[in-house]
Amino acid sequence: MTAPAPSVRVAIVDDQAPFRRVARAVVGRTPGFEVVADGDSGEEAVRLCRELHPDLLLIDVQMPGMGGVEAARLVRAAGWSLVVLVSTQSRDDLDLADPTTGEELLFLPKESLTPARLAELWAQVSRPSAPA
Repeated sequence: MTAPAPSVRVAIVDDQAPFRRVARAVVGRTPGFEVVADGDSGEEAVRLCRELHPDLLLIDVQMPGMGGVEAARLVRAAGWSLVVLVSTQSRDDLDLADPTTGEELLFLPKESLTPARLAELWAQVSRPSAPA
């Protein structure tokens, strides 16, 4: 008998409580995914990543104080190995992205967050690179 595959551990950070509830429900309905924490600020995202080491950080691009892109930069600079999925309210938010944040920083419009899309994005970024 084989052991079950480990869950993808997700931290959700958004300053809007209604979206955090929706995101929790989506993650909960995605096979192989589990929410390990949620928060409402970029500063809290950094703390959660330091303490819990999630596999995936789902974070809002614009929040009071530290936004999602800045928090993602700090998390990546600390050397924590995780995938960052930045949720956006509109396509205009994508202009806030800095290409120096790395290829594992993905942007997703909030209305596109579904279990199927979450699993699809995870499958794309978690595959090992093919040898050159």
